[in-house]
Amino acid sequence: MKKTLIAAAVMAASGVAFAASNVTLYGVIEEGVVVSKAKHKDTMVDLKAGFDSGNRWGIKGVEDLGNGYSVGFILEQGFTADNGDEGVEGKAFNRESILYVNGGFGSLAFGRTGGLAFAQSQNIRTGWVFGTGYGSSAWNAIDFVAKRMNNVVSYATPVFSGFSVHAMYSNSGSNELANDDKKWSENGHYYGIGVKYNANNILSSLIFEAAQNKNVVAPGNSNAKYGINYGLEWSLGAITPMFGYQYVWQDGGNKDHQFGLSAKAPVAGGTVKVGARYTFGKNDGAAANEEDKHNAWLIGAAYEYPLSKRTIVKSYAGYADGGKAWKNEGTTAYNGYQVYLGLCHSF
Repeated sequence: MKKTLIAAAVMAASGVAFAASNVTLYGVIEEGVVVSKAKHKDTMVDLKAGFDSGNRWGIKGVEDLGNGYSVGFILEQGFTADNGDEGVEGKAFNRESILYVNGGFGSLAFGRTGGLAFAQSQNIRTGWVFGTGYGSSAWNAIDFVAKRMNNVVSYATPVFSGFSVHAMYSNSGSNELANDDKKWSENGHYYGIGVKYNANNILSSLIFEAAQNKNVVAPGNSNAKYGINYGLEWSLGAITPMFGYQYVWQDGGNKDHQFGLSAKAPVAGGTVKVGARYTFGKNDGAAANEEDKHNAWLIGAAYEYPLSKRTIVKSYAGYADGGKAWKNEGTTAYNGYQVYLGLCHSF
């Protein structure tokens, strides 16, 4: 109730009027210390904002239109708690800016949001306990087809026996900073289709994505990029095991497979998360005298302990080791370790 009243005051102070609807101000602030050591580099000790949960604040609301219909919005801004910088320069709501309508037909949304396999409200990716957080354990070692995009149209069907179908299109494509005011055939484009199942203690999804990178910034790879993501989570009560698979390919670029086994379980009033991931692939863009194959494995573990309903202490340790072209790659995502201790507060 307090957050709703605060949001009302914020909107009133800014001259925004609204009818009877449920409007909420919310956010997440996470700060911590990371000790990391990448191969051939010095040991680093950093104050890190958003190591797991990205720092954000937002306003969301929904209004009941009657007869099973409702309209809602999400306006979410990311920032860096260390220095207050905005996540993407020049964007007032860089994480998400979306308007949606729900009804018997399903849900239809418009605006800026993340891809089906990335993050934000339209994301349906499953199968990896660390999600896109926890540093090197994030599910982006081989990157995504697309992350956040402008000019998105997203549709989800009603749920039938636990199944729902999700479709998404964007004419800004994977390059969110590109000018997308050219004619349709010259813009970047993103297409996504996925199926989600959530019933009988099982959460699963299968997603196919494609991005035409016509507006990529030179000298980047402008060829189309494709990806498949499959995830499975099975709640067994005391423990939830998970399996994740990802395949991303691009002509003149990388063709990568990624497998992940992970789980979470309640322990001593908190939650333990553990995961192991293996990535391997080939770079079609490698020079004639360069190694074109690569691989890496990673193990990670985290413990989250709630101090209250809104404040959590988080700890994490992860280690990665790469081979072939990644054997001497100087990042903790492929070679090295990370240790983290932080505090996360939600409001």
